[in-house]
Amino acid sequence: MRRREGDGCPIAGVLQLIGDKWTMLVVRDLSAGAKRTTELLADLFPISSRTLVDRLRDMEQDGLVERTDYSELPPRVEYSLTARGRLLVPLLDSLRLAGEALDCNSCDDRKRRQGSYCDICPRYDFSLPEVTPQQLPAPRRHDDDSIVLL
Repeated sequence: MRRREGDGCPIAGVLQLIGDKWTMLVVRDLSAGAKRTTELLADLFPISSRTLVDRLRDMEQDGLVERTDYSELPPRVEYSLTARGRLLVPLLDSLRLAGEALDCNSCDDRKRRQGSYCDICPRYDFSLPEVTPQQLPAPRRHDDDSIVLL
């Protein structure tokens, strides 16, 4: 992990850590769980692949994300937030509220442009469809394969 230069103020240090355009958006998209690079590219349009990879490397070096390489063909790599990276998640709600208060955008603007809310948006429907007991499959009987000796 890199210590940040500057005047020594924690606010200045964290702003150097997250102060670029993409870091908190990567945190936003990884807050719902691990994602592959291609998923992040699609979610963070119009970020270039080079910018995303550079940002992910910096975030990995800062201890914010973890890179998991599955050593498969074709290559599969996923990124997820570390415990240190999850410390930034509460800032997302504050940034959303500030963005709405300053009339920058609203969650509905995102839905209109991208077709969905962010995974972390309070308007995102996390609920699962309600299932009635009639829709549940009947319990399976376990066949007894034991041999009874008389």
